[in-house]
Amino acid sequence: MADRYEAAAFKARIDEVLTGFVAQEADELLSIDSALRPVAEQVEAAVADGKRLRAAFCYWGWRAAGQPDSDALVRAAASMELVHAAAVVHDDIIDDSPLRHGRPTAHVALRTALRQRPHTKSAARSLAMLVGDLLMSLAGQLFVTSGLPAAYLARARPLWAALARELVAGECLEILRTGAVPDTDTSLKVIRYKTAKYTVEQPLLIGGVLAGAGERLREGYSSYGVPLGEAFQLRDDLLGLYGDPADTGKDGLDDVRAHRPTALLAETWRLANDREREQLSGLLGRRDVGADGLEAVREVMSRLKAPDRIEQMIRRRVEEATGALHEMPIPDYAERALTTLAHSASARCR
Repeated sequence: MADRYEAAAFKARIDEVLTGFVAQEADELLSIDSALRPVAEQVEAAVADGKRLRAAFCYWGWRAAGQPDSDALVRAAASMELVHAAAVVHDDIIDDSPLRHGRPTAHVALRTALRQRPHTKSAARSLAMLVGDLLMSLAGQLFVTSGLPAAYLARARPLWAALARELVAGECLEILRTGAVPDTDTSLKVIRYKTAKYTVEQPLLIGGVLAGAGERLREGYSSYGVPLGEAFQLRDDLLGLYGDPADTGKDGLDDVRAHRPTALLAETWRLANDREREQLSGLLGRRDVGADGLEAVREVMSRLKAPDRIEQMIRRRVEEATGALHEMPIPDYAERALTTLAHSASARCR
């Protein structure tokens, strides 16, 4: 691969790895029993979409440490996308989200296979949970069979443990804080652990540790990765309420109905007066809220300029991340690639 980040070419490499690997696993499932076909199909569907940003951060964590392009490293980087696929399946179950990328989520799609059975919804959720569990297991399998030397893989083992622990902690914190009085610091902590670290920082660190990166470079990766990961999720906050569902693939009502602890909601609450808080309290967390309710929440947010506040938070974090690159002992081509990735991650449409 050339010493520059070419998003389409890199995505094609990762897609090829994931498609072949997951198809083989789907065949293994079907060899056990043909009744597992709906489950196998959801395992394959889980990796069908994505810009492969997490794999890209892992790859450039390796390259920024001075290592050359490597097909084995690409396979290891692709495992980051299986972690993400597992997290998405579990997240959709937790949030009871009906759509992802414009298609039924796993726990919704699996109802079709169970439509003649009792307790269809709960059974489909159970199957989807197991799909997510299998995807996380497959992430580890792809990583350790990537072809990298065993000594390299051993260096990264503690980071895998940290990645899983922090991801689960973030999901748990979101559940524990859902429906609570909105608070910006709390919301930022949730997104830091639920999304930011496993999206940017941990893939970078894993790529760097595989490459033998020293302490100074690893510290630089964290200085870049944490604020950029937060910017990534703050953008998601905005897209969740203001994005076009045709682009985001998600229902704009999800965050309102669930009363999730987003930074956008927290900033709105902080700026709101008593009357506006009363209005929000009557809408947030209601499963029967429709388009009019969503528009009412948007109107309050826009009037208080809360989206502008989130945009400022995104800009500050991207500036912090890209500024950290200048302090890292990395090749110019790696700095350019990571700068491009920073802007791609923080300004995406979905």
